[in-house]
Amino acid sequence: MAGVATMRRVYVGGRGVSLAAAAVRRGAHTTVGPSQLTWVVAESGGGGGYRNSDGEAASPWHSIPLFANKVAGTLNFVNEIPRYTTAKMEVATSTPHNPIVQDSNKDGSPRYYHGPLYWNYGCLPQTWEDPRLASEECGGVLGDNDPLDVVEIGSRTIGMGEVQEVKAIGVFSMIDSGELDWKVLAIAVDDPLADQINDVDDIENVMPGTVAGIREWFRWYKTPDGKALNAFGHGEVALSRDKAYEVIDETHQHWVDLQANPVPGMWTSE
Repeated sequence: MAGVATMRRVYVGGRGVSLAAAAVRRGAHTTVGPSQLTWVVAESGGGGGYRNSDGEAASPWHSIPLFANKVAGTLNFVNEIPRYTTAKMEVATSTPHNPIVQDSNKDGSPRYYHGPLYWNYGCLPQTWEDPRLASEECGGVLGDNDPLDVVEIGSRTIGMGEVQEVKAIGVFSMIDSGELDWKVLAIAVDDPLADQINDVDDIENVMPGTVAGIREWFRWYKTPDGKALNAFGHGEVALSRDKAYEVIDETHQHWVDLQANPVPGMWTSE
């Protein structure tokens, strides 16, 4: 890492894993046995990475477990892009320890969205959309070779690098440049509206227009660059909570398979 501008503690809890379930803001179902991760922001170019209590680099993709509390079904959400911001940040799957970095354009310049995201956006650790597997339910398209994306719709702006306990409440099957790019809809478990939103239909009842807003934002966001509209499977409908957890379980198994049989170009160690 080129230098350090900011260091922030990310408190984690859990058992039987090297780095356990993480959350800066801990929800009602957080596990016990706290240890610490430190989010370290690089001086150059924004972004950053994680270090454990021994000062060793840690991967947000591989070292943080998927579930914050498996019994409760709550998940660890790694926030890459805080809402209302435009820098296109992402977990670097090919770089050692998978830091969060800013994506670049073809000319090497930093990539920005043409308008802000209105939700927090990031990924689920220990998931992977396998680009070798065709999805029969989405016309045979292949996975996009990244961790599973999450759109968190809560009321708080989550900082870059924060790991927040969330629950999944729905999912879109987006098709981006011919690749399947699932978008899990989630809400922080400690959000004031979390108790009222437990499935995709609840979103429209409690936060009217949010589901359509997410779909249309992701449909159109690449068009200012001259790219085509993104498409959606399943009749463009946001699918249920149960389907979201089905996708999460499936992509977690793909990640398990990736650990057992690494793909060239992907950094897969803790």
